[in-house]
Amino acid sequence: MGDPRTAGDGHDVRPDWKRAYTDVMRVPEFRALWLSHALSMSGGYLLSISVVLLVYRQTSSPLAAGVTSAITFIPQILAGPLLSGLSDLLPRRRVMLASDLVRAALVVGIGIPGLPLWAVWSLLFCSILPMVPFGAARAALMTEIVQGERYVAGSAIINLTSHLGTLVGLVAGGAVVALVGPNNAVMINGATFVVSALIVRLGVRARPAPVPDGAARPTLWQVTRDGARLVFGDARLRTLALFAWLAGFYMVPFGLAGPLSDKAGAGAVGTGLIMAGPSMGALVGGFVLTRLIAPGTRIRLVGPLAVGGSVPLLAWLADPPLWAMVALLALSGALASYQLVANAAFVLCVPAVGRGLAFGLVAAGLQAVQGVGIAVASLLVEVVDLDAVIVCSGGLGIAGALLLAVPWTRLAPQVTELMDGRDRSG
Repeated sequence: MGDPRTAGDGHDVRPDWKRAYTDVMRVPEFRALWLSHALSMSGGYLLSISVVLLVYRQTSSPLAAGVTSAITFIPQILAGPLLSGLSDLLPRRRVMLASDLVRAALVVGIGIPGLPLWAVWSLLFCSILPMVPFGAARAALMTEIVQGERYVAGSAIINLTSHLGTLVGLVAGGAVVALVGPNNAVMINGATFVVSALIVRLGVRARPAPVPDGAARPTLWQVTRDGARLVFGDARLRTLALFAWLAGFYMVPFGLAGPLSDKAGAGAVGTGLIMAGPSMGALVGGFVLTRLIAPGTRIRLVGPLAVGGSVPLLAWLADPPLWAMVALLALSGALASYQLVANAAFVLCVPAVGRGLAFGLVAAGLQAVQGVGIAVASLLVEVVDLDAVIVCSGGLGIAGALLLAVPWTRLAPQVTELMDGRDRSG
C-alpha cells in the first residue's frame, strides 16, 4: 500500500487536514504521549495548590504562601535555556522518563510531614526543574511520531488538554486537598509522575539521540549557544517566538484577578471565574482554528489574531461588570488561540537536531514575559487606577502585535512552504 501522503495526482501530497484529529488519535505512541502529558499536567496543578496550602497552614503567612506560588514559575525561566538542550543531546524518551522519576522523588519528599519551610521551598524549586527537559523532549519527540498536519492536530490536542486541565484544576485541586489534606495530596501528586513515566516506557519506543551522523557529540553549552543563534538568527523563528511572548500583555488581567474581583464585589468565586475566562475561550477558539480552518489560512491569520488578542482589554475603559470581564477574557483567549498554530509552526520549522532546545528557549521566555508583565502591572496598580493598567497593557499588546503582523504577511508563505516541505520529507 502506498504512502497516503503521496497518493492522488501529485498536487496535494499531504493527508486530508480535516481528518488530522482522527488520524493522530489512531497513533498509539501519540496516545501515550498525550496521556502522559495529561497526568504530568494534572499532577502539576495539584502540586501547586497542595504546596501553597501546606505552607499556609504551616506558617499562617500570606507572604510565605505567595513566595511558594512564585517558586513554581521561577525554575522554568532559569532552566529553559540551560536544561532544554538535554533533549537534543540524549535520547528523548530517556529524558522524559528521567524527568518524571526525578520529579516524583522530589515531590514525595515535599509531602513528608514536619519539614522546615526552607526544605519545602528547596524541594519545590528542584521539583519544577525537570518540567523543562520533559516538555522540550515531548515536543521534539512528537515530531518524530507525527508530521505535518498530524503534528499540528496533536499539538492542538495537547494544548487544549492543558486548558481543560486549567479549568478542572481550579475547581478540583482545592477539593482534593480538603478531602485528603495537603501532605497526602502532595504524595498523590508524586504518584502521578510515576504513572506518567510508566506510560511513556510502555507506549513510546526508544529512539537514538538526535545527533547528526558522523558528528561529535556537542557539549550542553554548545547546544545552548547554537540553539539561541538558530532561534534569533532566523526571521521566521524569531517572529513566531515574539508572537508567543505577546502573552505578557494580554494575560495581565489573569494575574490581577484578585483585585478585579474585589472591585466587582465578587470575592473568591469571581477570582476563579476571571482566571478561568481565557482558558474557556482558548478551548473554543483553538478547536475552531485547528479543526475547521484550512492550514494555509490559519497561518495567515496568526498576525490578525495576535492583534485581536489584546483588543478586548481596551473595554476596561468602560469599567465592565464581572460577567463582562469574564466574557471579554474568554474572547481574548479565543483570539489568542493563534498560539496553538504559532507553536506548531515554530517546532516544525526548527531543524530536527535543535528542536528540543528551541522549544525550551521560547517556553522559558513565555514564562518570563508573563511573570514580568503581571509583576509590573501589580506594582503599577499600587499607584495607578486598576482599569488604566489593563487598558495600557492592551494598547501595548496591540502595538507589539501590529509590529509583528506587518512582516508576517511576507513570512507566512515562507513558513507554510517550509512546513509543507517538512511534511513531505517526514
